[in-house]
Amino acid sequence: MSGLPGGVPHRRTGRRVEAAAPLDLSGTGRETAEAVRFLRECQGLGLRVTWRATGRPSYDPLVLRHLPPPAELPSDDSELMAWRAEHEHGVLYHRRGPDFVTVLDRRERGTAVRLTLDHPALLATFLRLLEPTPVETLDAAGQEALGLLTAERLVLSAGGWAVTLPPRIRQWPVPCTAI
Repeated sequence: MSGLPGGVPHRRTGRRVEAAAPLDLSGTGRETAEAVRFLRECQGLGLRVTWRATGRPSYDPLVLRHLPPPAELPSDDSELMAWRAEHEHGVLYHRRGPDFVTVLDRRERGTAVRLTLDHPALLATFLRLLEPTPVETLDAAGQEALGLLTAERLVLSAGGWAVTLPPRIRQWPVPCTAI
């Protein structure tokens, strides 16, 4: 058992993971949400992941730059090189407390935003979307929370599916003070 979600076929060897097939980033359905969850969980466990991307995103691809960059990206090479150059471990993550979640977002260079989600609907939606979820299954409060979380770029909502973006980092690199 690899400890990773089963929606993406992969092979794990020690601290390395290799996705068996290209991951769909198009944003046209469940496959994209599953791919994002897989990459988010790899990031949270501090695993080195090798993967290839397929599909052109129907959303702003910058929201994924906190995740490990792919080996191949179906677009121009400058986009892939920018992803590799901008990627850093720990630029976006969440921590859980009793009845709240704190998110640290340093995706914009020179800024650090700390958000505390303690409103019941926001917290419940954030946690529910750790698993890829069809948007249509959210109630009115969940739909409103989804809109707010998407506007803050904490959730990817595309193709009728939504998934939480910040990983819960369980394994920090040594030295972790470098983050």
